[in-house]
Amino acid sequence: MAGNSQRRGRRLTPKAGAPKGSGGKNKDALAGRGKTLPADERPWHKAYSGTEKLPQRTAWKQDKERRAAAEEGRAPKIGKPGSKDTTWGRGGGRGVPTARGGAGGRGGGPTGRTGPRVAPGRKSNPAKDSPELLVGRNPVLESLRTQVPATALYIAQGIETDDRVNEIVRTAADRGIAILEISRAELDRMTGGVLHQGVGLQVPPFAYQPFEDLVAASLEQTAPLLVALDGVTDPRNLGAVIRSAAAFGAQGVFVPERRAAGITATAWRTSAGAAARVPVAQVTNLTRSLKACRDAGFMVVGLDADGETDLFDLEAAVGPLVVVVGSEGRGLSRLVGETCDLTVSIPMVSEVESLNASVAAAVALAEVARRRRAEA
Repeated sequence: MAGNSQRRGRRLTPKAGAPKGSGGKNKDALAGRGKTLPADERPWHKAYSGTEKLPQRTAWKQDKERRAAAEEGRAPKIGKPGSKDTTWGRGGGRGVPTARGGAGGRGGGPTGRTGPRVAPGRKSNPAKDSPELLVGRNPVLESLRTQVPATALYIAQGIETDDRVNEIVRTAADRGIAILEISRAELDRMTGGVLHQGVGLQVPPFAYQPFEDLVAASLEQTAPLLVALDGVTDPRNLGAVIRSAAAFGAQGVFVPERRAAGITATAWRTSAGAAARVPVAQVTNLTRSLKACRDAGFMVVGLDADGETDLFDLEAAVGPLVVVVGSEGRGLSRLVGETCDLTVSIPMVSEVESLNASVAAAVALAEVARRRRAEA
């Protein structure tokens, strides 16, 4: 009797198929990433033991582990914050240039950097109030021209200079901004691999105005006018709205803290320096803030493509006014729309559905300014 190897219909190939894999194609993605930091040096890990301020998420993880360990009767597996020096410039951090052409040493000397050390090629999540790095020759040059506040200018060693780089360095020097010459690899690490063209401008965190002070200062003017943004997420739109607010006499702008753009380097640049002249406030709850404006005597008007009132018929424009601009996609949210005293539409031809958020704000503010000038 024939064995299995001789029977008809026998399998001639292995039952399991060929193992699937990348064939090494993804190997290059790991190049230059450096070694993974140990758990006690990672700010996002519950075993973090660094000397920097403990992130809120990490503190929550450690507290959760403490409670679980207490219930199970064991020692918690968490780090000891403050017991391990994980900052640049102290305890073994690599030195970087501290002045033009100079370099900090290895170890305890000043390095010009703060914060947790990160492996080469890796990027930690910056704190909300940490400085931002604006990169690219044209953006950096435009920011310096428009007097965007800056604390340091980083120039990569060995870059090819042109008229833009020369003007960047000259303008920064005239404004008294520190100019640091660092290696291209270091600038790559600082920018997280973003194309930087050999230059980076460090912009300090924006100083927001308290909302109550913003409203009070506006009411002191003869024609109070504020602008509120409902979920505008593009910092370029935010910067453009601030620029329009400055051009047409608004005394301030307020935006939600969450799910909305804040004043970043991009917003600074787009505002063409107007962010330095127009106060901006962040509010926890936009609906509640709009109600506070109504209680203070403002008329709250929301821009809506299906608004009940034509912009050119807005008689309330001459009194205390808050103009609310919706987000780029969905416009005004339901609660904000219900909070507005009235909604206003911008008359347009039927072929055009809607305007960009910043353009709509500019048109509305221009009409308000025209009406107020006619009444004066």
